[in-house]
This record gives sequence, structure tokens and C-alpha cells, in this order.
Amino acid sequence: MKHLLYTIILFFFCTLYVFPANTSSSTKSSGSAQKSAAATPPEAEAAAENPPTQAKTGSTAVASGAPAQKVSSLEEQYRATIQYGTETEIATLIQTLKREQLYYLDTDLIALTQKTKNQAILIGVWSFFGERAKSGLEEKALSVIDSWDTEKIEVVTAAIDYLGQVKALEAIESLETLIDNEERSFMNGAFKALGRIAAAGNADQIAQFLIDYYTNRNPAEDLKRDIIIAVGETGLSDGIALLSTIATNPDERVVLRTAALESLTKLGEGLDAIMASVNASDPSIRSTAIAALTAFSGQEVETAILESFRDSYYKTRMAAAKVAGERKLNAAVPYLQYRAERDDVPAVKDEAIKALGIIGNSEALAVLESLFIERKTTDRVRLLSAEMLIKNSADTYVERLIFELDEAKKANLTALYNGFLKVLGMAKTDKLEGLTRRFLRAGGIVEKSLALDMIANNGFSALSDEVRLLTSDKNSGLAKKAQNTLETLVGIL
Repeated sequence: MKHLLYTIILFFFCTLYVFPANTSSSTKSSGSAQKSAAATPPEAEAAAENPPTQAKTGSTAVASGAPAQKVSSLEEQYRATIQYGTETEIATLIQTLKREQLYYLDTDLIALTQKTKNQAILIGVWSFFGERAKSGLEEKALSVIDSWDTEKIEVVTAAIDYLGQVKALEAIESLETLIDNEERSFMNGAFKALGRIAAAGNADQIAQFLIDYYTNRNPAEDLKRDIIIAVGETGLSDGIALLSTIATNPDERVVLRTAALESLTKLGEGLDAIMASVNASDPSIRSTAIAALTAFSGQEVETAILESFRDSYYKTRMAAAKVAGERKLNAAVPYLQYRAERDDVPAVKDEAIKALGIIGNSEALAVLESLFIERKTTDRVRLLSAEMLIKNSADTYVERLIFELDEAKKANLTALYNGFLKVLGMAKTDKLEGLTRRFLRAGGIVEKSLALDMIANNGFSALSDEVRLLTSDKNSGLAKKAQNTLETLVGIL
């Protein structure tokens, strides 16, 4: 009986104290779980903002029930696309890499080309590498060329183009074999590639092959121009005789004669043939011959350039202006003035004004200033003249440009006003600081944006406080530009 009583009392105390304790523990455990669950979102957010830069392999397996970590870094996503993506996805990736100028995946792309047979992928990667003359894909490209009869035409063509762009000396034999076999679908590209490769070496071998083919193999008409251009690319005088004969042959097609003149220019030789072409009956040959004179000097050459300003064909006059500028031919200034003021072709006026700006002597600058301040001239002439003046001496001409800017605004000449703003944005002079401050305080979005450009270009650190105010502008684009400008100023200081 006594034992039974003790048993009942013991059971009572267990019910009163032990079970509540367990309940409390359970509550605490549940609370911890809730806290843990509540903590998950910020942790996940942090992981998304700071993704791992490299995927780990061979790591210890996660505990059973734990969620697997997702690949989240951009680099990992790109690598996954290269490993497992479709040709469309990889093409999109390549466009992104081009646009963003990202090249850290080159090794991955090289590995991809070594194992893939997908033609679209090969063409895309060759193009991406070829545009940068980036080597690393030559072996695959050569294998495609050597098995051209089992490959699609566009794949072989892309391989040939790539080998030319990277100037792959090891491709010379394969390209010459392709040409010797008369594989017409690939011959134009092969000739072009040989011309490019000659710049890296074996120019003698390539030049002799090209000259022999043109002279003795009776190439098709559509191949001749590419051969002529390739001969010029070799940089060797071996081809002068052939090119001179083509350039001066009145019975030859114009497209071949102009190609020969351009190749003689690259070689810097063949003046006799070029001078003979200056007076050719065909205007395209005359204009090309004048342009070719840029590589030569002497009184005879200068006289030919000046005389070509009288040519009835506008492209010849344009070529004369361009060559006169490149040579800084002082004697051409009166001719350039006449063309800038009176030529009936706007493109000729443009070239004349640019040439005056390049020559840049006192006589040329005086002509440009008169064109700039004369309000009866076209906006196109005034703006280009202003640009040439500012490029020559911003300190001298910027105050007059600001005056003309304000006059254009008063007259509601919006196109002229905006054009003058653009020219001012190019100027580098302390004399712009006052205008810059005015634009920051009272200008519209266009003027404020230009002011930020002028601050960055000229390092106007005294305006830092006013730039800082713009970082909170309601126009997000302007605010971001202001922040970038501040960072530029910090770099300058």
C-alpha cells in the first residue's frame, strides 16, 4: 500500500515538472528553427550578390538533406554555356563577349573548337578570334582546309579567313595546294589569306607564287583583282612590273587598273605608272592615281596634285584635297579655299576644309576663320570650320565660338546651336570654365551633360561641388554621368 502511494506521488511530480520541461524545450527548438528559417533570405541574398568566382570540383559531398548550391557567378554561367550550350546559345555568348570585350574565356573556346564538329560554333569562334588576330585555332582550321571535300563551303571559307587574319605561316602550303587544285569556291579567300600572311614572313615565296599564277595560269576574271591586291600586300618590289603593266593598259578592266594603282601605293614604287594614270580618260583611274601620289614626293608630284583640283570628276578633287592635307602642301591653300567656298559638291567642301585644318598654317587658319564667322555660309561649312579651328588652337578661337553659340540660340537656330555645343565639347582650354559653370547652373539637360564633358576633359576641379549636386538629379542618366565625372576628377587630382 505504501509502495503504491509512493508510485502515485512520483507519477504526479513527473507529470507536473518533466512534461512542461520537454514542452519548453520543444518550443525553444521550434523557435530556433523559425529564426533559422527567417535568416535564410538575407543569406541567400548575400550569396546572390557575391557569387563564387570559380566552381569547386571534387569537394566533399554535402550532408543529406542540405540543398545543393546553385552556380550563380556570371563566369560560371558562361563556362557552362560553352560546355553544354546549343550553337544558338554559344553564338549569343560570343556576341556578348565581343560587345563587352571579354577575353578570359579564350582558353575554353579553344578547347571547344578542338572537340566540336558543329559548323556554326566553329565559324563563330573563328570569327571572334580572327577579328583580334588571336592565334590558337590554327590546327583545327588547317584540318578543315585539308579535308575541304568533306566540309561545307562556309566552314572552309571561315577557316581560310581566320588563317589569313592571324597570318599563319604554317597555312601557306595548304592554301597554295587549294589554289593549285582549282577549288573555285575557296580561291578568292585563299589569295587574300596569302597576301595577309606575307606580312609575317615568306613574302618572297608568296609573291612569286602569285605573280606566276597571274602571268602563266590564266586566272578567271573574278580572281584577278584579289591576286593583284595580294601582290601589293607582300610589300616586295617583285610585283612592280606586273602591277605597272596592268595599271597603264588602256584595254584592261578599270577595276583591275585601280587595284594595281592601290597596290603600287602600298609598295611605294611605280611612280611612272601612277603619273601616266593621272591623265587617264576614265575618271575612276584619275582619282585613284591622285590618291596614290600620297606615297611620293617631288615637284612633278605636287604639280599633278594642284592640277587635279581642276578635274571635272568630284572624286578626283576630293582625292587632291585629301593628299594635299596629308602632305601639308602649303601651295594648295588657295586651291583648297576656292573648293571650300565654291565647290558644288558638299563632300569636296568637307575634304577641303579638313585639309586646311591639317595644314594649319596662318593662311589656312585665316581661311577657316572667315568660313566660320560668315553667317551666310551653310551650317555644315561653319561647323566643320569651327571644329578645325578648335583642334588647331582652342585658346585662340573658343571665345568667338561661345559668342556664335549664343547668337545661334537667340536666332533659334537649333541645329547650328547643337553643332556648336558638340564642337565645344572637344575643346581643351581653361577659357571654357565660365561657360561650364553657366551651363551647370542654368542649362538644360543637354547643356549640363556637355558641361560634365568639359569638366572631365579640362579637369575643372573648382566645379566639384556643383557636380556633386548633380549626382542626386532626378534625371538618372545625368546623375550617373555626374558621379562618373567626380570619379574622373579624383583620378586627375
